[in-house]
Amino acid sequence: MAGREDNRRGKREEVDNEFIDRLVHINRVAKTVKGGRNMSFAALVIVGDEKGRVGFGKGKAREVPEAIRKATEEAKKTMIRVPLREGRTLHHDVQGRHGAGKIVMRSAPPGTGVIAGGPMRAVLECLGVQDVVGKSIGTSNPYNMVRATFDALKRMESPRTIANKRGMKVADIVDRRKDGASAPDAIEA
Repeated sequence: MAGREDNRRGKREEVDNEFIDRLVHINRVAKTVKGGRNMSFAALVIVGDEKGRVGFGKGKAREVPEAIRKATEEAKKTMIRVPLREGRTLHHDVQGRHGAGKIVMRSAPPGTGVIAGGPMRAVLECLGVQDVVGKSIGTSNPYNMVRATFDALKRMESPRTIANKRGMKVADIVDRRKDGASAPDAIEA
């Protein structure tokens, strides 16, 4: 069975044999009916293998554990693969958007750590990113922030895929990446 851990912020985190899942948000929902109020709970969960795969899911049920279980199952079904540079950071800067939620993520040098807030941090840690700088602009709604983060991650491309599209060698693409300009152009300028 899975072991449970509590991280430093008190959020529940469960470690499976291959996936870790992080509970990001629980929302208590009340529906007013003739006899009073029906209470239910909505959960937002991030699941990742810390090796470049991550997914998110929502679950809603009368009890919190059942909502979390449903969200975890959905998250495992909707996992995406994200290419990482050296297995620790992003290949390039990227922006994502969903509704009023906008996020910006930048790759960072070794030792920087994950500098991102709230739901974006949970996604990046489950993904396995160790060095990244992220900023959310606009809404702080966890659902929209997670979707905006996934929008940005889906736009991430590795030098290999870019080289294949352009019919170039990977070395040419990586050589151009240094400081945003190609090496010969930087010397002439």
